[in-house]
Amino acid sequence: MSIFTVGHRGVMGVEPENTLRSFRRAEQEGMDVVELDLHLSADGELVVMHDATVDRTTDGSGRVADLTLAELRRLDAGQGERVPVFEEVVDAVTTPIQAEIKDAAAARVLVDVLNRRALHDRVTVISFHDEALRETRALLPRVPLALVTGRSTPTAAERAVALGAEMVSCELRYLDEDVVARCRAAGLRVISWTVNTPAELETARRLGLDGVVTDLPEVRTALLSPVA
Repeated sequence: MSIFTVGHRGVMGVEPENTLRSFRRAEQEGMDVVELDLHLSADGELVVMHDATVDRTTDGSGRVADLTLAELRRLDAGQGERVPVFEEVVDAVTTPIQAEIKDAAAARVLVDVLNRRALHDRVTVISFHDEALRETRALLPRVPLALVTGRSTPTAAERAVALGAEMVSCELRYLDEDVVARCRAAGLRVISWTVNTPAELETARRLGLDGVVTDLPEVRTALLSPVA
């Protein structure tokens, strides 16, 4: 069974995360999907950034929610890259996108973009937060959903079914054969984050996962190579 690759925040192991440069590199490296994170700026723009603050990934400081898009644009997100908005990523690459939302407010704005741009077949909405996925499902019944889990991975199958999700993205260290079996029995696809080392990739293969979320282009290369 072939395993598809999800470029984590682009390919954040080799490029500044959640930047257009990172997403373009992920596409160039042949990633099957790119994953990104969304927050709302102070003026309601759908900003691509993982953290609730800009401190770690830019040369600025403060909460994303307290900064306008214009203020965010002035920041260096790494190697001269600027903080993008969601639609810029849509236009920059043709790869399918997993868009992680942090709250219901971001879900509502994302739904508007998906409707306006007719992106229902290209974007999967993913989240750790049940309420954000529930909001998305209510507003947009056709969009694919995936539940992301860490320590709550043992309950992934049941929660995903209740939310109407088609897939779960589970932290690898909490994933085992029992969880995978229950997800399969529920008709769910199973992917795992974050898979960067040969040992982690071997675990993903042993578990029979559908896909892996990775920071590194070489994981894609390894998956294309015959298993010894």
